[in-house]
Amino acid sequence: MVETRKIGVVGAGTMGNGVAQTFAVAGFPVVMRDLTQAALDRGMKTIKKSLDRMVSKEKISAQDAEQALARIHTTTSTSDLKDSDVVVEAILEDPEIKAKLIQELDGICRPDAIFATNTSSISVTRIAASSSSPQRVIGMHFFNPVPLMQLVEIIRALQTSDEVCETIVKLTETIGKKARVSKDSYGFVVNRVLVPMINEGINCVYEGLATPEDVDAMMKLGANHPMGPLSLADLIGLDIVLDIMQTLYNGFDDPKYRPSPLLKQMCDAGYLGRKSGRGFFSYEAHA
Repeated sequence: MVETRKIGVVGAGTMGNGVAQTFAVAGFPVVMRDLTQAALDRGMKTIKKSLDRMVSKEKISAQDAEQALARIHTTTSTSDLKDSDVVVEAILEDPEIKAKLIQELDGICRPDAIFATNTSSISVTRIAASSSSPQRVIGMHFFNPVPLMQLVEIIRALQTSDEVCETIVKLTETIGKKARVSKDSYGFVVNRVLVPMINEGINCVYEGLATPEDVDAMMKLGANHPMGPLSLADLIGLDIVLDIMQTLYNGFDDPKYRPSPLLKQMCDAGYLGRKSGRGFFSYEAHA
């Protein structure tokens, strides 16, 4: 089993900065890379705000927060990841862009370094195939918000070695998360169940069965969901929901995964949820 001492994170966006924060709080030195310094600065600002909230809620001490922040180093150069034992990529959900990154890491990192993809639905086997050492590629799917959500889906590509899987499961537990392993399949387990449910909630609005408010209320009251499916869609981002549905639809070639016409229309309109200020509900005051 590979001993993990240093973590690389590629991507300083919502998922990437959350992953970097989680590892740093757990005591790991982290190198976080993004394409621009502006993106890195935004990521670090988000991390600081998150750590401050944790301090205010007495989940960690102010000293622990300060030390965690100091463990994160930022860079725009992929070569600065060369000493990482594990590199977690949290970049665009585009298989070609991910493949290009894996190939770049192949030429930089040590032969025993592990590459973990945070993809939410793309085939990990396909991503692994782009590496000259595909046995070291694995899925490590965190959930948003990363510092708070307990589950990490560990996805074994067809090529992933037993040693790599065991190392990542152990690492996940070391940072205080719950690891659950699944085989590689489009959407894995959580999104394969969750996102089609959200899509059906959207169809209920599209077909005029109920308002968004009532769809959410019914699922909260009748299925004991803490958040309604349409509020959850707004939180995730309707563009991401559409992307996952399209991946399921194309991957399985099954009409049951066809994205709702209303979902497509809202994305065309730029109504993407919280991040755009408007989705199924309005967030203009918070945008």
